[in-house]
Amino acid sequence: MQSALRRGMLENVLFNGLIPPLRPVLPTPNPTWFRPARLRTRDAWLGGLQAVLLLSIVLVSCGGCSAWRPKPAREYVYVTAKETFLRDRVAAVSNRTGTVENGEKLQVLEHGRRFLKVQTPKGEQGWIDEKVVATQEVFDQFKALAREHKKDPAVATAVVRDEVNLHLKPGRETERFYRLLEGDKVQLLERATLPKPIPPGAMPARTPANGPDNGPDKDAPLPPIAMEDWWLGRDGAGRTGWLLSRMIDVDAPDSVTRYAEGQRIVGAYVLTTVHDEGAEGDNKDIPIYLTVMGPYLAGLPYDFDQVRVFTWNLKMHRYETAFREKNIEGFLPVKIDLAKDPYGKAAVAETPLPTFTYKVLAADAPTPVPDPVTGLIAPGRTIEKTYRLEGNLVRRVAPPGYKDEPEAHPAPEEKKEKVARKKR
Repeated sequence: MQSALRRGMLENVLFNGLIPPLRPVLPTPNPTWFRPARLRTRDAWLGGLQAVLLLSIVLVSCGGCSAWRPKPAREYVYVTAKETFLRDRVAAVSNRTGTVENGEKLQVLEHGRRFLKVQTPKGEQGWIDEKVVATQEVFDQFKALAREHKKDPAVATAVVRDEVNLHLKPGRETERFYRLLEGDKVQLLERATLPKPIPPGAMPARTPANGPDNGPDKDAPLPPIAMEDWWLGRDGAGRTGWLLSRMIDVDAPDSVTRYAEGQRIVGAYVLTTVHDEGAEGDNKDIPIYLTVMGPYLAGLPYDFDQVRVFTWNLKMHRYETAFREKNIEGFLPVKIDLAKDPYGKAAVAETPLPTFTYKVLAADAPTPVPDPVTGLIAPGRTIEKTYRLEGNLVRRVAPPGYKDEPEAHPAPEEKKEKVARKKR
């Protein structure tokens, strides 16, 4: 009994009292009879703690290894300028290291204060102003816009008058990416109209000194809000975006535009062609045009106010007006087709001939108002009108006894008064 007590006391002194720093290196006694159960449980707990600490040290030491760290995702930007240069440093005096063009993809290597260090697909590196590049997010949004309107039919075809940017949304301050050059052709898909930005200081605000109660023009009406039109366009490569209407002209020959009489051609469509050996030029097949026109004004609640068909006079070798309708509030698109006249009784009614259809605003419909955010115009009730070209004559396609519905007019219609002839 006393010998066992002495062995326990010796063990406590050896492992807990005299030399605790040496305990990790001392061999653990193997005979179980030499250590009480209480001590064996504590040693097992300490051994587990040591293993956990050792594993933590290994993980921390390996944390600095690049093999254990995930590589950051590559960042890309896209050039929005027509053409610009890369420079070897951000300074007043620098050297050019490369040239990049609109739409080119660049890998970002480093971020500066207002510049980015990038690398081209050719391996050229240099600094570029962040104002002339678009982020990956903007690029993806333009791709999504192109996919959304990929199958939209074109309402007209236009030619770029001067270099112009394609925007993600209507508006001068919206994101832009692609750049069209002078002479590029673009398909027009839909129109939007928004208020034109007012330069600071262009319209001074009224103050108490010159307000409505103290100024001589207190009852003067406020000037109208200037508007500007935007078109959603798509070029031959499928690049899609919004561009200013004043930067494009509808694609129509000069032989037709000379008869526009001061109006803007909104759309020009070929109905058919006629052969004239006496016509000037190498091409003797002369197109017959349907045109829709409107005034040179932005922000109108309709797309066009006049429809006109130009046929070709084979004797005089020139265009002449075969059909004209004015003072209407018409809306795109205009449908062109080859169709029979289901209501005609003559033999020519069974022959498929060029047919066109357009819509005008009904008289009882409210005046359309552009959406304040998107600028899109959604008209109310419209009236569909269909016509057919029979030779040089344009005839209405309508059932017998059809009566025209009242239509909306941009200008008041003049009432025709019948004047009775005086008896001689």
